[in-house]
Amino acid sequence: MTIPTRTLGRSGLTVSMQGLGCMGMSQSYGAADPTESRATIDRALELGVFFLDTADVYGDGHNEEFVGAAIAGRRDDVVLATKFSLSRDSDSGDMKVSGRPEYVRSACDASLQRLGTDRIDLYYQHRVDPEVPIEDTVGAMAELVTAGKVKHLGLSEASSDTIRRACAVHPIAALQSEWSLWTRDVEADVLGTARELGVGIVPFSPLGRGFLTGAIKSPDDFGDDDFRKNNPRFQGDNFRRNLELVDEVRRLADAKGCTAGQLALAWVLAQGDDVVPIPGTKRPAYLEENVGACDVQLSDDDLQRLDRLAGATAGDRYPYQHAYGDSPKRS
Repeated sequence: MTIPTRTLGRSGLTVSMQGLGCMGMSQSYGAADPTESRATIDRALELGVFFLDTADVYGDGHNEEFVGAAIAGRRDDVVLATKFSLSRDSDSGDMKVSGRPEYVRSACDASLQRLGTDRIDLYYQHRVDPEVPIEDTVGAMAELVTAGKVKHLGLSEASSDTIRRACAVHPIAALQSEWSLWTRDVEADVLGTARELGVGIVPFSPLGRGFLTGAIKSPDDFGDDDFRKNNPRFQGDNFRRNLELVDEVRRLADAKGCTAGQLALAWVLAQGDDVVPIPGTKRPAYLEENVGACDVQLSDDDLQRLDRLAGATAGDRYPYQHAYGDSPKRS
């Protein structure tokens, strides 16, 4: 089986219909398992999932090194995406953001070295730096394209205004933002702007950080090293209320003859041919289940039913207010 491809917006960048988010192979979702993670990447390429997503902050560089080693000798078989701008303060451990042009250049060089490659196919600004005009950041990113170090540019979790300003400097191939049955904020304004400007959509966490698979029954299912344990949506009354959405998804999935996770992914895939979700996993079996979503056909009635269910998620996405955001200052 080889899954179909899609093109991200008007960029001409062709990727697999579904990508593979690699973050969990290094952080956030319990202990790393390099053997299983490597097998997952191998299996992804066998199935035609050749759009791999990482970032310099995942595992503080470990994830880029791991992905780079996994694709060594078959670099041309992969569309490789990574990100810059986030890093952890060495003293406090808090996250910080930078979009300064000099940082853009140094971050790219460091990523290329860790990945063991001479080029990045899709280079995202991971989060917008509110202290640096987006024109300055994207201008520096565009220089990387001219230098041949980067093929296409992307933004992550950017506002409509930022996307417009960025596109005025250089074409933006993709916007990576959270989008799923339980996170639909992007639909309010950003989605329309991205499509108007020919920017492809790359939803992360399309399975609601695993919740929409129905595999999570209790907050006790999380280990101490799983960041979801402290996520508001996975706690107390929020958890119980959100289980009601999962139960409804599971009932419809049973009727369709697929899993709840496949149905949730199929819903994202059905939002448009410019949409390429990147579910993350570090297990070949879960990867194969995710790929199966590409074959799930949803009728108009199915989509309407899911639309009625979605959007009533209880709790915030994160357990804290980000110290970074999308309100760039103009110089």
